[in-house]
Amino acid sequence: MTRPRPLLAFLVAGLAPGLLPLRAQVTGPAAVDDAATYKKMSLEQLMNLDVTSVSREPQRYADAPAAIDVVTDEQIVRSGATSIPEALELADNLEVAQKTSHDWAISARGFNTELSNKLLVLMDGRTVYTPLFSGVFWDVQDYLLADLDRIEVISGPGGSLWGANAVNGVINITSKSAQDTQGGYLEAGGGSQLQDFFGARYGVQVAPDVYLRVYGKYFEKDSEELANGQTPTDDWRMHQGGFRMDSLAVPNSTLTLQGDLYDGREHVVSGGIASTDGGNVLGRWTRTFSPDADLSLQVYYDRTHLEDPIPASAFAKAGILVDALDTYDLDFQDHFNLAGTHNILWGLGYRYVRDAVGNAPGLAFYPTRLDQKLLSAFLQDEVRLRPDLRLTLGSKIEHNDYSGGELEPSARLAWTPAQNQTVWTAVSRAVRTPSRVDRDEDEPNPPPAVLAGQTTFSDETVVAYEAGYRAQLSPQVSGSVSAFYNQYDHVRSLSFTPATILPLFFANNLEGDTYGAETALSWQPLSWWRIHASYDLLRENIRIRPGGFDLNNALNENADPVHQSSLGTSLDLPHGLTIDARLRWIDPLRINNNGAAAWVPGYSELNARIGWEVAKGWELALVGQNLLHRLHFEYGVPGPTEDEIERNFYGEASWHF
Repeated sequence: MTRPRPLLAFLVAGLAPGLLPLRAQVTGPAAVDDAATYKKMSLEQLMNLDVTSVSREPQRYADAPAAIDVVTDEQIVRSGATSIPEALELADNLEVAQKTSHDWAISARGFNTELSNKLLVLMDGRTVYTPLFSGVFWDVQDYLLADLDRIEVISGPGGSLWGANAVNGVINITSKSAQDTQGGYLEAGGGSQLQDFFGARYGVQVAPDVYLRVYGKYFEKDSEELANGQTPTDDWRMHQGGFRMDSLAVPNSTLTLQGDLYDGREHVVSGGIASTDGGNVLGRWTRTFSPDADLSLQVYYDRTHLEDPIPASAFAKAGILVDALDTYDLDFQDHFNLAGTHNILWGLGYRYVRDAVGNAPGLAFYPTRLDQKLLSAFLQDEVRLRPDLRLTLGSKIEHNDYSGGELEPSARLAWTPAQNQTVWTAVSRAVRTPSRVDRDEDEPNPPPAVLAGQTTFSDETVVAYEAGYRAQLSPQVSGSVSAFYNQYDHVRSLSFTPATILPLFFANNLEGDTYGAETALSWQPLSWWRIHASYDLLRENIRIRPGGFDLNNALNENADPVHQSSLGTSLDLPHGLTIDARLRWIDPLRINNNGAAAWVPGYSELNARIGWEVAKGWELALVGQNLLHRLHFEYGVPGPTEDEIERNFYGEASWHF
């Protein structure tokens, strides 16, 4: 199946005016100097940073009983990342492989496939995976990166709180509040691959304790290069804009309203131009009663629209696949303390999805229009057994229209022998529910099909066992280590129809186990110099279940490195100079080539950024990406017509005012 690319076309006007006063009151541009938010945090401040992804409530990063990595706003800006997938390379516990100018394969703890489907991604509380394949279209997940607050990455199941598809991890991307982005910001630049880009944002106080920001951005990326030296024609350009409003006008309450619009064009290697457009609007109300009691209500609407060229094959002529997806989501949660020792969190959710497909000759989905509902409820109890020992028990229950009810329980035990040390262990169950690819796909169209979905395709499951340790060992040194063992069952396979052979269909004939470890260490030898290192180990044993069959010989879902590591340094020098560099090493990947094993060569690469604060609020930067090789290969079956990723240089000027 050709990888579809999503987009949108919808208007968020009409909701904001009701929350705005009749006259906007613009405060001075120095209301908040958001450039100050990029100041380097000490290691102690990082350990005290609040994270929300582990328990859906703020808790200290040092105390979180899970394998979680936090990428801060300062790290994102100083890395020179130009997109969210590039920023995710900074997370120690993710595998990020670039496939083309606009496509990435991203996973945690394995199963990094062409259409990865075991990682749940949230952007300011909005789930961004597509029910087409239970994965993420990374080319349309974007913000103005200067407005990001942090990215939290959990490796390991999160289904007990976040639900289906949080099988191997959860990525939670959070933007700053409008209050923290007052005044103006401009950025512009360009270079070799990232040919040109521009971004602008302005924040105002529109009433007492009511803040608004609006933003817009544009970029254009050049094509990468094929292994045979030819240009693959996979250039990419995108436009995006949006707003966020935060109101603190009512005591002990916060109201947020935000939305985005985007559209883009992408040349695809197989030929043709994919168009993507879409938009979303989200509202969230939070009421705080005490430090131990609060409730929140969130609602959002998301529309994505894609037109993807499907190439001709021996069975069908070329054509365009069109997909329009509308998602309506409602989420409620309540948090309170019971008897001083039970920290209770519970919630309810409802999601309605309408998917309308315009089929292409080479790829079709039946029915062409599908309406689906998802109902969910969760309950979690954090029991304080003693001052330094906490037991967290919880589960989420979901009902979907494909496979019915699902139960995803977990248990976590955390021991804090000292203020900045946590030892934790966990056992949990999570599921990946069927997608339209599994159930409704037909290739080609019209039948007879060569590949067809199966209504008998069921949930993929994992039971995960984890343990970890996180500590600030001294004011200058902090680190973490986690280990895991996962057991998978009913993993997707490819079968054939007895007697007639065709159509091929997806089944649940694979099982297996994985184990590994993730380590990270930060060292600040001097106040102006920081070093960070990480190493991940992953071993996979995915196999065909007894009595089962798989045309891909259990090779299609494990294109993952056994070893990967990184080493980064960050320096603050006199006269406003900053230097950041990060070296990453990726082990070879074994990848599926029509049921036989092929190998993606291992590689090392270096990214670096030099910044210079010319005057207060003004900065110039020079960024080099993939500096060690003019070209290198990251994902796919190696061959002369496969994309290689090019070295990239670009310059940037930014102004906070």
